[in-house]
Amino acid sequence: MLTFGTFLFMEAINDFISFLLPYTEWPMFILLIGGGLFLVFYSKFAPYRYFGHAIAIVSGKYDDKNAKGDVTSFQALSAAVAATVGLGNISGVAIAIHDGGPGVVFWIWMTALLGMGIKFYSGSLAIMFRGTDADGKMQGGPMFYITQGMGKWAKPMAIFFSICGLFGFLGVFTANQFTEAFMGVVEPHKTLFVASEYSWKLGIGFVLAIITSIVIFGGLTKIAKVASAIVPVMVGIYLLAVIFVMASNAGEVFPALKMILVEAWNFDTMVTGGFWGLVIIGVRRAMFSNEAGLGSAPMYHGQSKNNDPTKEGLVAMLGPFIDTILVCTFTAVVIILSGAYLEEGSGITMTMIAFEKTLYGIGDILLMVIVAAFALSTLFTYSYYGVKSLSFLTNPKIGKWYNVFFIVMIVFAAIASLKLVKNLIDLSYALMVIPNMIAVLYLAPKVNAASKAYFKKRKQGGA
Repeated sequence: MLTFGTFLFMEAINDFISFLLPYTEWPMFILLIGGGLFLVFYSKFAPYRYFGHAIAIVSGKYDDKNAKGDVTSFQALSAAVAATVGLGNISGVAIAIHDGGPGVVFWIWMTALLGMGIKFYSGSLAIMFRGTDADGKMQGGPMFYITQGMGKWAKPMAIFFSICGLFGFLGVFTANQFTEAFMGVVEPHKTLFVASEYSWKLGIGFVLAIITSIVIFGGLTKIAKVASAIVPVMVGIYLLAVIFVMASNAGEVFPALKMILVEAWNFDTMVTGGFWGLVIIGVRRAMFSNEAGLGSAPMYHGQSKNNDPTKEGLVAMLGPFIDTILVCTFTAVVIILSGAYLEEGSGITMTMIAFEKTLYGIGDILLMVIVAAFALSTLFTYSYYGVKSLSFLTNPKIGKWYNVFFIVMIVFAAIASLKLVKNLIDLSYALMVIPNMIAVLYLAPKVNAASKAYFKKRKQGGA
C-alpha cells in the first residue's frame, strides 16, 4: 500500500507548487501570446507563406551532405515531434476540455498558430548560435543562443532555464498517464494475479523505466533513429483511427466544431478566473502540446546537419501544425462528439471513454496500443533535453547522470497523482518560457536579417 507518509509528502509538494503557479500565469501569457503576435507580424507572416517550402526541406530536397551536425532535419523534427506528439495530445487535450470546456480548444489553436512563428525564430537561432561541447559534439538550444547571442551578461538566464529544465523535462506526465491507461484497460489488479493497485502501478513504472533506459543510454543518434521510425507510424495510425471515428459520425463533426467556436467566447464560463482563466488553460495546454516558446525543440534542431538558420527555422515551425492543429483537433472532436467530455474523469480516462464509445467497444484497446508507442517515444526524447540542461550547468560527463534521475522519476510518476505531475510540469514550463522568449524576442532582428538573405538567394535560384 502507498504509505501515509509518502502520501503526505506528495500532497505537501503539490500544495507548494499550486501556491506558486498563479504567479507564473501572466508572465507566460504575455510572452507567449504578446510575443508570438509580435513575431508573426515582424516576420511578415514568413512561416505561413513558405509552408510548402518547409515541407520540401523536410523531404530532403535541400539537404547539404557537407553540413555540420549529427542528425538530418527530418530526424530532428521527428525527435522533436516525438517529444510533443504524445500523451499531451491525447490526455492533455482531455484535461483542457475537462478544466475549461470545449471552448478551450479554440485558444489551443490560436496559441499553436502563434507557436509556428515562435518556433520559426527559435529553430533559426538554434543553428545561428551553436557550438561544440567538451566531447566535440555540436550543441544548440536556448542556453547557447542566450549566452552567445545576448552575451555573458545574460548567462544567469541560461542557468535559470537549465535548472527549470531539470524538472520540466522529466517524463512524469507521460509515465503517469500511460500507467492510468494500462490500469484502466487491462485492470490487472482485478483480472490477473492478486496484487494491490499500487503494486501494479509500481511494477508498470519499473517496466517503463527499464525499457526507456535501454534506449536513452544509447545517446542522441539512437534516440533520433528510433523516433524517426516510430513517429510517422504512430501518428498515422492515430490519425486513421480518429478520421474513421469522424467519418462514422460525420453529422456530429460540424456541431462539435461549432461548440468549440461558440464556447471559446463564453464570458460567463464557470472556469476559475473566468474568461481569461479559460484562455490561460488553452495557452498552457497548447504549450504542453507543441512546446512553442518553451525552448526544448531547438535543442534537437541545433544538431541538424544544416548550416542555414532559416531552413531549420522553417522545419521547426511545422511541429505545432502537426501536433496541435492536426492531432489535438482530431482528439478534441472525438471527445466532444462522443459526449465523453460530460463523463466523470479527466486525462487519458476521458479520451479512452471517447474511443470506446465510438469504435465499437474496442477503441480503448486500440488507444492503449497507440498510447504505448506515444509514451515510449516521448520518454526516449525527453530524457535528452534534461541531459543537455545538466550538461550546460556542469559538463557532458556529469550531464549523462541526469538519465538516472529521469529513470527514477518514471517510477515515482507511476504512483503519483495526475494533479501533482500536471502542476509540476505547468510550473516548470511557465518558468522556462520567461528566459527563452526574452532571448527569442531580443534576437529576432538577427533571424530576420538571415531570412531576408536566404529568401533573396532562393529567388535568384541559389537555394
